Amino acid sequence: MPARADAPAPRVRPLAALIRLSLLTGCPLGGAAMTHAGELPTLPAVTVSAPTLAATDTRGQQLDMPFANGALGSRSQLDTPFSTTIVNGENLDDRQVTKLGDVFALDASVTDNSNANSAWNSYLTVRGVPLDWQRGFRINGMPYVGYGNTLPYEQLAQVELLKGSAAFMYGFAAPGGAINYVTKKAPAPGQPLLASIDAGYRSAHLWGQHLDLGGRVGPEDRFGYRVNLTHEEGKPANAVGMNRNAASLGLEARITHALTWTFDGIYQDRNAWGQTPTFATYAIQGKQLPGAVTGRGGRFAGPDQHLYTNLQLYTTGLRYALSPDWTLSTRYSFSKQWRNRNESSFQLKDAAGNYDDYRYYGIQGHQFNYVEAMAEGRFRTGPVGHQIVAGVSGQKQRNAYSRGTGRFFLLGTGNLNEPNTNVFYTPDGLVMYRSSDIEQKAAFVSDTMQLTERWALLAGVRYTNFSQHYYHRGGATKSVYSKSGVMSPTAALMFKPHPGTTLYASYVESLEPGTQVSDPSLANFGQQLDPIRSRQYEVGAKTDRDHWTGTAALFRLERGAQYRQGDYMAQDGLEVYQGAELDGYTRFGQWDVKASAMYLHSRYARGAANNGHRVAGAPQLVLAGAVGYRVPFVPGLRLGVDGKYTGSVKLRPANDIALGGYTVFNAGATYHTRLAGRDITLRAVLANLTNKRFWGFQYADYMQPADPRAISLNAKITY
Repeated sequence: MPARADAPAPRVRPLAALIRLSLLTGCPLGGAAMTHAGELPTLPAVTVSAPTLAATDTRGQQLDMPFANGALGSRSQLDTPFSTTIVNGENLDDRQVTKLGDVFALDASVTDNSNANSAWNSYLTVRGVPLDWQRGFRINGMPYVGYGNTLPYEQLAQVELLKGSAAFMYGFAAPGGAINYVTKKAPAPGQPLLASIDAGYRSAHLWGQHLDLGGRVGPEDRFGYRVNLTHEEGKPANAVGMNRNAASLGLEARITHALTWTFDGIYQDRNAWGQTPTFATYAIQGKQLPGAVTGRGGRFAGPDQHLYTNLQLYTTGLRYALSPDWTLSTRYSFSKQWRNRNESSFQLKDAAGNYDDYRYYGIQGHQFNYVEAMAEGRFRTGPVGHQIVAGVSGQKQRNAYSRGTGRFFLLGTGNLNEPNTNVFYTPDGLVMYRSSDIEQKAAFVSDTMQLTERWALLAGVRYTNFSQHYYHRGGATKSVYSKSGVMSPTAALMFKPHPGTTLYASYVESLEPGTQVSDPSLANFGQQLDPIRSRQYEVGAKTDRDHWTGTAALFRLERGAQYRQGDYMAQDGLEVYQGAELDGYTRFGQWDVKASAMYLHSRYARGAANNGHRVAGAPQLVLAGAVGYRVPFVPGLRLGVDGKYTGSVKLRPANDIALGGYTVFNAGATYHTRLAGRDITLRAVLANLTNKRFWGFQYADYMQPADPRAISLNAKITY
């Protein structure tokens, strides 16, 4: 359990923490050790050299990398007939990401609505559609509730994003896309022991340490393991304090040459206090907003405000190779998320920056049980080759909230030009009640038919029985929705004019649960709205050549609309999104360049209100790019700068208030070398290089200030 919010922030001793971690793990901090009487021995001779530049640059699109496609099985990005993005662990490390928006900062299809230290940290918009924070997130392909959780990015091998509808692959979900976090795995048989330790510093004074250890043991290297441990504490740039402890474990046992058992687990306690509040605008009269304010921690929130979170997810599975062409697999996962919130929402009243300070406090929890069984295989019928994936799955999600009528109340008033001095500490004794249960049982099958050497046809369908139960605080059932036999079909036609190029046209239908109303100010707060249907059409191209890669897509999505009407969250009409996206990467000489662009036209249609208006939060134009330079006279040194322009968005469906466009630049440097026989990596990143201030969209009627300029430094030793 976390400490009380009114407890003083722990004193940070980064060197002592690093020494403790070294003693616990047995990894030395350097080549020296203490002698008797505390005397330092003579240091060994030091040799410095730079490693050879890797043949494959991990900053590219990596279209040949495997991508977890749920009911489509695992296939490369190049062979997936939908728009996808993979960001690998080295890229995450080089850019020193701290929030979900940072992960996809170089993808123009993604708009950042997140904040690492508040409950809104999983808010992200893809092609103008918000991700489903209840069903749009996975770890190692297994579902969990993403709301309020910032993952330990240093423990990830890669992060995968499927853009658009994911209903066929994963079941009921909003059509904004699906994110899959892949934790680091045991090395393959025959590979050497992996061992590294790194220490870092972030503004304002946040210190962290991370250990990564993996290897194989036993006859023929049959047993593999990977352990990651992280500790971080101090003061982030946009909060008063933070303390984070995380651990992940990956195990693999090759029981026989055909049967493999796996286990993956991740555990994290992440406690932040004094986090930046959110800013509500529905009470503003007129079209003027106050000027943008700083997002630096301490100005608008003190240590009484907090977000305490706990995340656990455990997965075990068996995979059996019947033959070189056929495999059977089964997996089970259990996940549990818990958060204790005490956060302000500033309800702005006018352009002068006057506001009412509404405080929310409470405890929220979620549990997921998920099981699946799949068969994957290949066979031929005459001249046609078939790649079959078939399976069944079942999942149960339970949501719980704390009781109490005072959890959202007017604490005081204030003005954005002055620091906020309102204080409220969460009382003890909050009691949880079961809010809702959501169950899905599904069967799915897909067949990728290789018609000729160049042409392939994909057909698939998911059959789902869905039910959701919403409960009164007293425990009695308030409402029930169930739907059996829901079909989520998909189809795609693929053409390969070149082995490294895929052209495709795809279609998918989906059904998503209605949103669970998460705004405490609404009269139907906590209610689960009825499911809504959507349809997606996409035409695209992907190519992977010797010195460059590129992707392009045209898309159209029709989705049921949900937005605030008065004091209620309502469903009304459609949201229509159509646009184009381009992404490319190339490397020449000492330079590597990445560019990304999205143009989007969105509108509300067929509703009682807002017809013809742009969808709230959907930008018309987003541009992103990055340039890296490997300094030839300093082997191992790479300098880089990246930037992202996000066009203006409408703050609410009525379209009466707009947030202006903005551009954020970041700069960084990475240096690889060898010192005393060890690989050394030094990293430095300066985020928000120009300290740009702006109002960023969070969700309809809500906005947040930009994160302030911040520096990150990290040193890593690989043994």
